[in-house]
Amino acid sequence: MYIIVAIIAFGVLITVHELGHFTAAKALGVRVNEFAIGMGPKLLKKQGKETLYSLRALPLGGFCALEGENGDSADARSFGMQKRWRRIVILASGSVSNILLGFIIVIILVSGMKSFTGTTITKLEDGFPNKGVDGLMAGDTVISINGERLYYIDDFRLFMQIYDNGKVDLVIRRDGESIKLNEFPMERREYTVDGKTELRFGITMNRIEGNAWEKLKFSCYSAYNYIRLVRVSLAQLISGTVGVRDLSGPVGIIDAMNDVGRSSSTALEALASIANFTAIIAINIAVMNLLPIPALDGGRIVFIIITWIIEKVIRRRVDPKYEGYIHTATMALLMGLMVFILINDVVKIVSG
Repeated sequence: MYIIVAIIAFGVLITVHELGHFTAAKALGVRVNEFAIGMGPKLLKKQGKETLYSLRALPLGGFCALEGENGDSADARSFGMQKRWRRIVILASGSVSNILLGFIIVIILVSGMKSFTGTTITKLEDGFPNKGVDGLMAGDTVISINGERLYYIDDFRLFMQIYDNGKVDLVIRRDGESIKLNEFPMERREYTVDGKTELRFGITMNRIEGNAWEKLKFSCYSAYNYIRLVRVSLAQLISGTVGVRDLSGPVGIIDAMNDVGRSSSTALEALASIANFTAIIAINIAVMNLLPIPALDGGRIVFIIITWIIEKVIRRRVDPKYEGYIHTATMALLMGLMVFILINDVVKIVSG
């Protein structure tokens, strides 16, 4: 059941992305040759006034085929013939749609929450080893971990997990003053709480009443954190903390969504968890597509700006075929990476 829900959720993400491009193109008068949900052979199709609408066999993609997308059309309504700002709007609209979808999902999920947990310490468990003026005290607000700003306890948990080496650089606020605690030892230890022994940091944070304003703030910070996760993940990839084999494509994402659903105790909790995961992926897809990499939307936007600067200098139009060569070559490399990730996902699922 959950794998079907996950496939539908992933399909919705891609459809919304392409629908963003489609809507912006139509609004700006650009000809759209085909709008497809899914990839592969056509299952259903309907020819509109000028656009072919199709449903395809593989529910792991989709596309919005614009006339003259590569600058190879003389049609006045083609993409390549449009003013630069119009092309930028159309290219960015897919990612904007995904961000809006992710934010809407977050707001819906947060609307049912009655309270949140902040980062102000209300209690340190007996036996906490670094308690006192030179360490942590009740009333301290943890501002950052290794330079990463904290807003809620979820941030604390996330970055303590990422920087799980026993020591972190903390910034706390105490009596209105910011205090740095460099190389501060922070490890999970066994603490007995309410008769149960658990591995934890021994810190209890403040509760925040979930009124309308706090729910909106929490939703905004959550969406921001999902964007921040892309930067953190890329930094880990570049530094070698994680490898290419740790990346996941559509198959891996759907499998992860399925695992999230199966690990939940009730069907309602499973759907909420999958919805939250969907919001994270929606915003991740948006940010990744806006990276300045050729063949991606962000790369194409950068090329529009670069060619504008070059044309201002040389005072003649740059042949769009050169940009097309770069995008085509990069797309071939990206497709190769996607095939590798697909195989890697399948191997991890089979061996896992």
